[in-house]
Order: sequence, then C-alpha cells, then structure tokens
Amino acid sequence: MRHALDIKREDDFAAWYQAVVSQADLAEESGVRGCMIIKPWGWGIWERIQRLLDEQIKLTGHDNCYFPIFIPLSYFGKEAEHVEGFAKEMAVVTHHRLKAEDGKLVVDPDAELEEPLVVRPTSETVIGQAMHRWVQSWRDLPLKINQWANVVRWEMRTRMFLRTSEFLWQEGHTAHADKADAMDETLKMLEVYRAFAEDVLAMPVIAGEKPENERFPGADATFSIEAMMQDGKALQAGTSHYLGTTFAEAADIRYQDSEGQQQLCHTTSWGVSTRMIGGVIMTHGDDDGLAVPPRVAPHQIVILPLLRGKDEDADIINYCEEVRTALIGQDVFREPIRVLVDRKPGKTAVKRWGWVRKGAPLIIEVGPRDMEGDKLSVLRRDALWREDDGKPDFALQDRHDFVFCAGGILAEIQQTLFERARERRDAAIRYDVTDFETLADHFRESETKPGWVAVPWSRPTGAALDAIVEKLKTLKITIRNSALDADVPDAPCFFTGDKAVETIYIGRTY
Repeated sequence: MRHALDIKREDDFAAWYQAVVSQADLAEESGVRGCMIIKPWGWGIWERIQRLLDEQIKLTGHDNCYFPIFIPLSYFGKEAEHVEGFAKEMAVVTHHRLKAEDGKLVVDPDAELEEPLVVRPTSETVIGQAMHRWVQSWRDLPLKINQWANVVRWEMRTRMFLRTSEFLWQEGHTAHADKADAMDETLKMLEVYRAFAEDVLAMPVIAGEKPENERFPGADATFSIEAMMQDGKALQAGTSHYLGTTFAEAADIRYQDSEGQQQLCHTTSWGVSTRMIGGVIMTHGDDDGLAVPPRVAPHQIVILPLLRGKDEDADIINYCEEVRTALIGQDVFREPIRVLVDRKPGKTAVKRWGWVRKGAPLIIEVGPRDMEGDKLSVLRRDALWREDDGKPDFALQDRHDFVFCAGGILAEIQQTLFERARERRDAAIRYDVTDFETLADHFRESETKPGWVAVPWSRPTGAALDAIVEKLKTLKITIRNSALDADVPDAPCFFTGDKAVETIYIGRTY
C-alpha cells in the first residue's frame, strides 16, 4: 500500500511531523528563526479553535479585551520570581528608529528609548497594573477578563506549532476576593480546557495538578491538561494557575471589603495556544497526513468534480453545487455543515490526495456516471483504505440519502477519532511499576514509544522533591501531573515510602 506521505511515523516521528505540517499546507518558515507563517488551512483550524473556545470562555463570565504587546521593563522588576522564569526568553526593544548609513539601514544610536520595552512574553505584569486601577471595592470583584493575542518567547529549539518564538494564544486573568473563589475559577477553567480538548479536538487528556517544581513562576498552584502523542510523549496542552496574592502584592491590587478594610486580591491566569494544533497533528495524523476532527475542520466536506474540459463539466459543477446547497442546509454539532466545491483545475486524483493530506473529514468525487445515477462517491478520512485490496475505500451512495445522513457521519468520525486516541493512550500507561529500577528499565527499553508510568505520590517538597527531579532527569523524564479524578492509591509513595495522597503520571514530554 502506497501512502500519501513519503515518510512514516514509525521510521522518524519528528520528520513525519514536519512533513505533515508542510504537506498538509498548515504552515511554513517565515525567514525569522522560530517564527512561522500560518497558511489558510492551518489558520482555518485555529479560527475554529478560537471561535469555539471563545464561546466557552464567555459563557463562564469573562469579557474579552486587549493589552499592548510592549511592556515597560520596570513592570517586570516588581515580580522577581515570575520574571526569572522568562528572563532568558525575553525579546527587548531598545531603540525606536533606523537611519541610512553607507547605503544600509542601521540602528540610530540617538533614538534610544528612555526605558526598554519587553515584547510580551505573557501579560501578568501589564494586566496587574490595570487591575490595580480597575479594582477599588469588593463590588468590583470578581474581575474576569481574557485576551486573544500573540506572545514572544525567544526559544532556542523550535518546532512549528509546538514551540515557536512567536505564537498565538488566549490568556485569561481574573481577580477575586478570596482564595476559595479564585481556586474555583482556576479549576473551572481547567475543566473548560479538558472538555474542549476531548469534545472538540477529540484529544483525550488527563486534567490534574502539576508538582511544586513544575509550577508557573510565582504561582501557588498550577494545573494542566496532558495529552499523549502517538510517539508516547506527553504534550502539555493547556494550563490554569492559582496565583495566590503574589502578583496582587507586586502590582498592589487591593480592594476595600464590605467592612471598609483593605485586602489583597487573589488572582488567576490560564491559557492555551497554537500548540493545540500540534497536538491535533500528533494525536490524529497518520502515514497519509493529517486527519482533522470535524468540529475544527475548516471544510468538513470537500466535493471534487471530475472535470475533463468538456461541455459536460458545467453540468457536473452545477450538480456539485446542488449537493453543496443541500448539505449546508443540514446541521451537525449545532452548526451548518461546512462544504467546499473544489473547482481548481488539475487531475482529480492529485486533488484528492491533497485533501487527504490536509485531513478533510469527508471527500466526495463526482463524475458523469455519478451524476447520471444521482450518486456520490464518498471517502471517509478516518477509514481511508479497503482491507481486502488496499485501495481507497470509496462508497457509492445515493445523493439524497447521503445528504440526510451527512451530519451523523461527521459526528461518527469525531467520536471515532477520540475513541482511537483514548484506547491508544490507555494502552500505553503502565500501573504495575513498583520500583525505580523497573521504571528505569521501562524508559531505557522504550526509546521510541515510552508511554507513561503512573505511580503513587505523597507530594514531597523542597530538597526531597529536588532530589527526585534530578533522579528522573537521568532518564530524561518528568512528572506530568496528578489526575484530579483519580482515586487515592492504597499504596506507599513510589519515591519516599510515605503514605500516598494521589497518583502521578511520569513520562517524556515535548
């Protein structure tokens, strides 16, 4: 069987990933290291993610706003612990003008800024300054805002969508009167991310708390959703942080309570990024390219008329447009079905495989015989090949029957992608490892698809935790998180022998 990509996942997963990004027409290099051009198909997926997630963010009571990309350096000076986590990745603007010199443009030394400006790596500092102005009384709380923006973190090793110097995200920031309300917000948004990853991206995740050493700089607690990619590595796909009063103290975010006393606010922050597209690629892609879950596919159905440069071409196009009109009148996931008639010139087989690589959920081919019989040749991206002869599994369907059933087929594809990914993940988690030597052997012997290991955990802190982290580094593995919905294990902590209070997942990560 010949696949649509020249490289297979089993042979070189990293190269396969890059091939999907390129051949699925998702993104390309921009000329600036670590920065990418997101092409229309990749941008269409991000638009769907943005639209559907934005709806959920607003339903939980948040308002969108926007803050500047440039942040005065002095703002960061107030938050030493937070800044330390980003300092090596910050891009800094020091001048505001160029000048011509010997036929070249150079920085004008006379145009130095009075204060350097940091290109936004995250917005806690600048938003904290705004909250200081906006929050005066308990009546102003909770303050719940979100922004969709780009951020810059000067990464040393970059990979498109997964880790880039500039990326797109949403970042939510909230201020609350007390810890209980802020923690409720933190966990509420974690659940929004979990449901979005599983229900919309068909990407199963484990939602849980990060250990102390993996917390967001300056946070009191960090929670994440962790997804397993097909190579067995973990992808941190979203985070939600309870920041305590650390940031409020730095920015002087205080309110007058109902008794007239001044109190510090408790704040949160949370976000997901274009990294989610990388997660979709590595969760659902195969040796033929990308497979896009129907809920985020820019076009859920692509219709390819078989054009031969003859008089009958006009009739075939009209027939395809009639099918399109009928389909967009149907709903799936409470939205009209999104359909494209691809009229571009070219051989139908070449166009078909282009859409296969892009991952369109349903591809329909229409030729003269199909039109005469009022039929459609339908190919499902999640069931591409026939088992008996290894050829594309086209199903000849009555046009009206297909239109009536199309929404159900798309919903079935969405569910199939999720169940496949969940079964693959669950099969790659070990719960039977009871000593460190077995743990070490597992990751030494599973270089290509190590999966995760789940072990009891007693929440050690300080020097005890540091020693464990260093020990795990020798195996190039880390603690991912502890699942919030897991039962308390009836076993001692894997590392300390103390009474366990939760289960942690250990693995390699992106």
